[in-house]
Formats: sequence, structure tokens, C-alpha cells
Amino acid sequence: MAKATAFIDLNTDIDQVWQLIGGFDSLPDWLPFIPQSSLSEGGRVRTLKSIAGDTIIERLLDFNDAERRYSYTILSGPAPVRDYEATLRVLPGDDGQGSRVEWFGSFIPEGISDAEATALFTTIYEDGLAALKRAIER
Repeated sequence: MAKATAFIDLNTDIDQVWQLIGGFDSLPDWLPFIPQSSLSEGGRVRTLKSIAGDTIIERLLDFNDAERRYSYTILSGPAPVRDYEATLRVLPGDDGQGSRVEWFGSFIPEGISDAEATALFTTIYEDGLAALKRAIER
């Protein structure tokens, strides 16, 4: 089992950050490489289209509005992994100001090493969080 994690500290109120990213269908609002998302199965499954034309289908595993977090799994997509589960959450900043956004996941690589899979998802998370920061600062 491989794991990837990334976080970003923002000088923005946690409620404002959660309002932007807290919907399971909100990726197109802040993540430029996912311009399209649609929900099915009562909002528990999202179908994403990437700017590269890939389709990614994810299932919501857990949503906790009070704790500002949700977890999901990838049902199908181009990534060379299986048993992928990830969590996105917003926490108060370490200094009591602002917020910290954490994105972490675990998965079993298929056809690539643990290190390659970890690097792939770490890059995805870091790029996504950098895009979030740009969206917040607009």
C-alpha cells in the first residue's frame, strides 16, 4: 500500500475555504485541470472530465460538513492504481488564524512502483492545492 499527502496553509477563514471546496461536485470551481463534473446516484458518484480528456469516476465514501472533510474512492480512471481512497479536509490554521487544507490518500500501484505512484499523487495533490490557493486569492 502506497500513500501520498500534501497540505497548504492559507490566510483565509476555514469556513470560506470549505464553502469553495466542500461540495463533492465543486472541483470545477477551483481546480482548472478538472473543468467538468457531474453527479449521479443521489450525489454519491461524480464523473469528472480532465482537460486531457480523461474520464474519472469517483464514489463519495464519507462526508462530514461539521468536520469540513470528505473521503472518496476512484472507481475508474487513468491512474495506474487500485483500491484508491483519499480525504480532503480543512482545518484551523496552526496559529489559530487562517486555515490548513490537507489532501491525502492510499492506493495499491499497478504496473509502477510505490515510489512512482506516491510521486504521481503527491504532484496531483500539490498542483491541486496550489490551484486552490490561486482561486482563493482571486
